[in-house]
Amino acid sequence: MTETTSSQVWERDWAARGSCSQVNPDDLFVQGAEQNRAKAVCMGCVVRTECLSDALDNRTEFGVWGGMTERERRALLKKRPNVQSWRRLLETARAEHLSSGVADDDSLAV
Repeated sequence: MTETTSSQVWERDWAARGSCSQVNPDDLFVQGAEQNRAKAVCMGCVVRTECLSDALDNRTEFGVWGGMTERERRALLKKRPNVQSWRRLLETARAEHLSSGVADDDSLAV
């Protein structure tokens, strides 16, 4: 199921569309240098933003989600403690980014 917002789609049932659905789940719950390989799975993923917002909103403690390690997510949560809905924040940022005419999802800043 999808939701349309500002000429763009937010994927509600994102998990099945994730790039990670094609890899061994254990490969995403690693430590050290192996995390960079896990993060690489996320880089071209069409639902990376949905995945990241879900992990942040649910305070997921382990694994690489949306291209961020648990340490990176903790740092972001600490840096932005007043964010009540990461989904809303990232959905809005994505819509603004797309309306600016830039199509690369990598430049979304949180």
